[in-house]
Amino acid sequence: MAWNTIVKGPAEKASAVVGDYDAARSAFSWEAARAELDGLPNGGLNIAYEALDRHVARGRGERVALRSVTKDGAVEEFRYADLTVRTNRFANLLRDLGVGRGERVFSLLGRVPALYVAALGTLKAGSVFAPLFSAFGPEPVRTRATLGDARVLVTTEAMYRRKVEPWRHMLPGLRHVLLTGGMSASAEGCIDLDAALPAAGADFAVVPTAPEDMALLHFTSGTTGRPKGAVHVHGAVVAHHATARMALDLLPGDVFWCTADPGWVTGTSYGIIAPLTVGATMVVDQGEFDAERWYGILERHRVTVWYTAPTAIRMLMKAGEEPARRHDLGALRFLASVGEPLNPEAVAWSHRVLGRPFHDNWWQTETGGIMIANLAAMDVRPGSMGRPLPGIDAAIVERTPDGGVRVVDSPMTAGELALRRGWPSMFRGYLGEEERYCRCFAGDWYLTGDLAMRDADGYFWFVGRGDDVIKSAGHLIGPFEVESALLEHPAVAEAGVIGIPDPVGGEAVKAFVALKPDWTAGDELRHDLLAHARRRLGPAVAPKELEFRAGLPRTRSGKIMRRLLKARELGLPEGDLSTLESDER
Repeated sequence: MAWNTIVKGPAEKASAVVGDYDAARSAFSWEAARAELDGLPNGGLNIAYEALDRHVARGRGERVALRSVTKDGAVEEFRYADLTVRTNRFANLLRDLGVGRGERVFSLLGRVPALYVAALGTLKAGSVFAPLFSAFGPEPVRTRATLGDARVLVTTEAMYRRKVEPWRHMLPGLRHVLLTGGMSASAEGCIDLDAALPAAGADFAVVPTAPEDMALLHFTSGTTGRPKGAVHVHGAVVAHHATARMALDLLPGDVFWCTADPGWVTGTSYGIIAPLTVGATMVVDQGEFDAERWYGILERHRVTVWYTAPTAIRMLMKAGEEPARRHDLGALRFLASVGEPLNPEAVAWSHRVLGRPFHDNWWQTETGGIMIANLAAMDVRPGSMGRPLPGIDAAIVERTPDGGVRVVDSPMTAGELALRRGWPSMFRGYLGEEERYCRCFAGDWYLTGDLAMRDADGYFWFVGRGDDVIKSAGHLIGPFEVESALLEHPAVAEAGVIGIPDPVGGEAVKAFVALKPDWTAGDELRHDLLAHARRRLGPAVAPKELEFRAGLPRTRSGKIMRRLLKARELGLPEGDLSTLESDER
């Protein structure tokens, strides 16, 4: 499918919160977006109050807020009123333990109800919530807890034994470990959260936090170096709420499924905060990916808005079309994707198999919320990130020798993607690294580090991370473009592209390909794939070499690790894999 092909979804199925794009941009203001939220009764702004207590105060406490699906398929439901009481108890427990305003509460949990209670209870108490990915090993957990000056950790006993206990003595500031899901008598120095919560008070006056008070600490490793702690404030809830409405078309009463792990920023911003502020019902699945299970959840729970990742979409594609056709997916109204660029072929597949296209969008840990998106009322241009949301100014820029930037006006010219500062969920700093934070800005522009292009109609197109782009014979080649072309071939399940040294052109493009079942690697297929890429991309951009792999290395969040492919190809030290991981592109 050509990148400029336009996919239209069934108009009658789209609620189109944002109708006329240009009119919405003209009319939008962040002040008006703030007015859609209540604020604390005595002034101030608190994320948890807007997510829970506001609904209860307005008589909406009986709505289902969270529908938790266990690994064996059992379902437990929590109303907004239920979560309000449970998070009150957690906030009271923190207060009773002497955990104060601004102190950091870390979670190391899967998608279990205790995580959502801990997150929102922490925010009610005025403390700072810092989620960790549950698949992290001991060293990434210790590093982040140390950098973030953790005071409390909420986890399970099994994870505590394997990932925390061996180094806990090295972090005396970690005063309390709360264990959920059962606790043995031998877990010394820990607190049984499941026993302690019912004993805590059910009433709690939300701490009067201000919009600029620190609320969330998200760690992102970026491309090199130690993890960065991106600081977000309570005022970010204005963007969480507004962007969920605009970019995800999310409405009160929707059944919403965000498949992102809550250890990453997507799983917090749009897997906890945004759907609750809107008044939707969140579906949370504790199980691992399985195509049949996922289609069953979509059907059984009548999911209306689904937010997932390209990796998951490609795994569904690999499973074939038949599993989807066995299920009634008619409740789905809007499909969205984030985490890495969505290949055009995936958009075409979802339109054909699921009856509507996936709408890709773009943001980063640092932006705190969706910045650029294919909105419900817009035609989807497969391969495009979409257009900037109302309230967001984006541009393609090039850096100048004096430390500033110049805006690139010519269409489809690659440059660095920049955003004009001022949206509410913009990160307020890297914890303890002011100089590093300042380097992210040039005047009023936040420099994302991503390379992109803007077409004549204002759609943005992802080229690659600045350090992933391949420079070959004067051409700047984005790996995503080459990978997308290869994925259009019926044999290809996964593709990863890197640059390798070339004595003439500086770098040459090399592709690594994993095949779909029933396809066999060999020279004939290799030549066919290379020829397909040349036809699709032209000889200057297409791969010069192609190697078959049984599978490609991925980050814990599912992205292909191009830098690891390159390290292995060139025989370079692979280093700590955790430093190669980041959340959003």
